[in-house]
Amino acid sequence: MRIWSLDPALLDRQGLVACWREALLAQAVLLGRTRGYVAHPQLDRFREHPQPATAISAYLHGVREEATRRGYQFDELRISQQLDQHVHDTTRILVTAGQLDLEWQHLLHKLAVRSPTHRARLVATGSPAPHRLFVVVPGDVASWERAS
Repeated sequence: MRIWSLDPALLDRQGLVACWREALLAQAVLLGRTRGYVAHPQLDRFREHPQPATAISAYLHGVREEATRRGYQFDELRISQQLDQHVHDTTRILVTAGQLDLEWQHLLHKLAVRSPTHRARLVATGSPAPHRLFVVVPGDVASWERAS
């Protein structure tokens, strides 16, 4: 499972679709609707949020908005909470600069194989932006990260 801290706009088509599916799985875990993946370390930061269900809903809405911008149809009804002011303004989650950089490098590595043209566009844009749910703070790679 990869719940990217990166802005969904940085993901290629395959990455965006996978992110949507994996975030929906994360939502199911956080809502107690599945027994699988319950100990997945990437869920720690959502569990630590004061309102985990609201945080994952905000995350999913961000992914869905990028999909809509590209002309894809991701079903908004699959998100547990509608996008209202409460969800939009939910407390942001901190992500370290080290974590964001690791994810950026991980994404660029994946794109080198499956979407070299997309990768070239990203490299030309410079440094990555986070998903709007996250606020970047100084620091190393997160303790929950398992990618190497």
